[in-house]
Amino acid sequence: MNRQESYGFAIRDARASDAAAILAIYTPHVLDGAITFETTLPTVKDMAGRILATASEYPYFVAEDDTGILGYAYAGRVRSREAYQWSAELSIYVRDDAQGRGIGRTLVARVVDALRIMGVKTLYAVITSPNPPSEAFHERLGFKRLAVFENMGYKLGQWRDVLWMSLTLGAFVGDPEAITPYPCIPAPSQGHEAPPSRGGR
Repeated sequence: MNRQESYGFAIRDARASDAAAILAIYTPHVLDGAITFETTLPTVKDMAGRILATASEYPYFVAEDDTGILGYAYAGRVRSREAYQWSAELSIYVRDDAQGRGIGRTLVARVVDALRIMGVKTLYAVITSPNPPSEAFHERLGFKRLAVFENMGYKLGQWRDVLWMSLTLGAFVGDPEAITPYPCIPAPSQGHEAPPSRGGR
């Protein structure tokens, strides 16, 4: 849609050609971490397909500077059935050497802006717990803790709990109109900037 310059980096829509850079950020979390429960590393082709599939309905943004892709964030459906369409789930990853520049916060702000225009009412964050930095990051953005599901996944030799958090984006009044797919909404305002903050999951 558009490109936003902020604090030495730019935010723009993700493209299939970003797949290799996005996969490079994601790889350590698949192979060596529990932030994601994915255990088999996707290929660049797989990642390109995921980007295109997500971006056909929901916002998928990357942050970049002259060193390349610094981080990415996107939203997707919580469940596939029609009545869930007003809820979305957030995913965000920031390159390790790009932490502390406000990239995570700015990416999430852009996702939230787009979801509000789309008509989404609630954004969920699903976090492997405990993860104090990620939990604190989401709390600073206004997410509220909902529930911890104990022993929900097993990865790297350990049973893992999962924390669900939520951020309300719109009012729950009357009959909602169907959400508008991201490619069909007006371009978000260029004027929004978030102050620098350490963040990113």
